[in-house]
Amino acid sequence: MTGALAAALRAAAAGVLAGEAGTELLVSSGHFLHREDFTARFTETAASISDGTVMAWADWDAAVAALDSGRLPASSGEKAVLRLAASLANGNPVSLRDTVTGLDDRHLALLTDAIRHAAGRS
Repeated sequence: MTGALAAALRAAAAGVLAGEAGTELLVSSGHFLHREDFTARFTETAASISDGTVMAWADWDAAVAALDSGRLPASSGEKAVLRLAASLANGNPVSLRDTVTGLDDRHLALLTDAIRHAAGRS
């Protein structure tokens, strides 16, 4: 299901650079799409009415609220990546000072790629 969900999330974000960037950061991080407590509560899937393409959306606001309230357990790095993805894809406010300082090299590279994509530079 993870591959299908990732494809559906990408399909829904297609054409909006910041949405594509945030979605790709979420997908590429490899954390949350493997977790039923995330996918069942914070994603929704539907078929496009124009051509039947399966699309999915993350409820970024609800996911971040769940992080804030402790209802979505995650490591500090996982929390940072989800917050950054939500900021890119949905405009959720995030403190770069608090989120990027703890990222490992892999996640920092994913974030850099996402920022470049959102800016139309990839």
